[in-house]
Amino acid sequence: MTSQEQLINRIMAFDIDEADVQMPLTSRLAREQTWTHAFSWRVVTEYKRFIVLAMIAGHPVTPSEQVDQVWHLHLLYTRSYWHHLCRDILGQELHHGPTKGGTAEGKKFFDWYRQTLESYERIFKDKPPLDIWPKPKDRFKNAGSWKWYNSSHFILVRIPTFLRPSYWFRFS
Repeated sequence: MTSQEQLINRIMAFDIDEADVQMPLTSRLAREQTWTHAFSWRVVTEYKRFIVLAMIAGHPVTPSEQVDQVWHLHLLYTRSYWHHLCRDILGQELHHGPTKGGTAEGKKFFDWYRQTLESYERIFKDKPPLDIWPKPKDRFKNAGSWKWYNSSHFILVRIPTFLRPSYWFRFS
């Protein structure tokens, strides 16, 4: 078995949930994202695949929105992320580098995401699941519109098409 295969096996075997806690990461993820627990586990698996890609793709990688949500939450579990994953499994730090904003950054992350999907197919010999890894044009279609809110204080109501800014300005 090559060292690359060993690394992939270590990453995929990594247990993101701590054994002795009432609210493990996957449960918190399901609650905060209003996902089923089964979907949370699927996204965590894709997050691990993203970590593999970050380590072996040979180019910068960009996560899907769902995978990025796992990464954000995992970063809050500092011992799990920095000690168990980065130090013990990866043998190096893996930093999260968000966009600085602007057109050039948008193009850069679009290209990185496209390359990430290509490397996913090359490395895993499988297509990424579209419900977690949408096509690049769909991944960045609503960039900047994601909002976190407390669902115990607010409800979400879909904005009718005729009230959306894109409806009013598309004819100009």
